[in-house]
Amino acid sequence: MSNDPKEPLLLDHNYDGIQELDNNLPRWWVWLFYITIIYAAVYLVYFHVTHTGNLSAAEYDQEMKVGNEIKAAAMGKFESSIPTLTPSTNAVVLDSGRQTYAKFCAPCHRADGGGLVGPNLTDSYWIHGSNFTDNVTVIWNGVPAKGMITWKKVLKPDEIYSVASYIYTLRGAKLATPGKPPENQTPVNNGPSQFE
Repeated sequence: MSNDPKEPLLLDHNYDGIQELDNNLPRWWVWLFYITIIYAAVYLVYFHVTHTGNLSAAEYDQEMKVGNEIKAAAMGKFESSIPTLTPSTNAVVLDSGRQTYAKFCAPCHRADGGGLVGPNLTDSYWIHGSNFTDNVTVIWNGVPAKGMITWKKVLKPDEIYSVASYIYTLRGAKLATPGKPPENQTPVNNGPSQFE
């Protein structure tokens, strides 16, 4: 082992004939290490000891509160405008409504609106009202008693408006295969029942 200060300092042990050098770390690395320790101490005091700053969970709660207020305002504005709505004839709105219908409505009402589990949307018999505003209200609030969910919890107001406008265009459509029978007709009296 050399005592020359210009040569690296060899440690006393070796492994498989390899001797370890004991070089000093660069000064910039040592200072960076000290700065990270100081930063960690300040972070600990700021967020966890004095609770001056908000942790990510508290920031999330604050942002959710603001977001829910914005959402409630938008939903309230749309809900109050429902009685004055008229169906859109804009091709972009109708195409957006068609896409929303295909994704969410077609499984129950059939792709052509002929009705499966849900009622036929192409005939003149509408259980909950045949006005456009009635249709928007049904989509908005749903009909839980009949299995239709409340779509205001899933779709945005403009999506509900566009899908209602698209559904409005299905009225009177000629279907390739017969649709579900009308559901708002007076029952036909076929005579006395065998169970009476």
